[in-house]
Amino acid sequence: MKEKFERVRQYLHDMGIAVVREDAEQEIMIAEDEEKGIKNLVIDCEPPILVLEQVIMKLKPDAESFFKRLLQMNRSLVHGAFVLDESGEILLFRDTLQLENLDRNELEGSINALSLALSEYGGELLNYAAKN
Repeated sequence: MKEKFERVRQYLHDMGIAVVREDAEQEIMIAEDEEKGIKNLVIDCEPPILVLEQVIMKLKPDAESFFKRLLQMNRSLVHGAFVLDESGEILLFRDTLQLENLDRNELEGSINALSLALSEYGGELLNYAAKN
């Protein structure tokens, strides 16, 4: 599966997205493109899928009222979704793609969806974070 990891890295390079850290043995890399809002995007080649996750913010304990709004936001996302981590305390953007037939367009579409989601909902997410 190392060839798929290398292919993903090459796609990122071709897109001008910096790989700032990687663990080739675990097939995980951290990517950034701050102009697009991409910061510490974890890309995990976990055959048979590629997992993309970026932390958005820490949630307050009383965030239940915000969850409905997150579901409404998810409805308009092209790829991926806003999700919670296992503890329910961290909001992430997450997308999964099939590694077997992954092409650059598909990976680029997923990353662009994250950028678009942050562009569209970043202000609202920041307002929520500031209130809590």
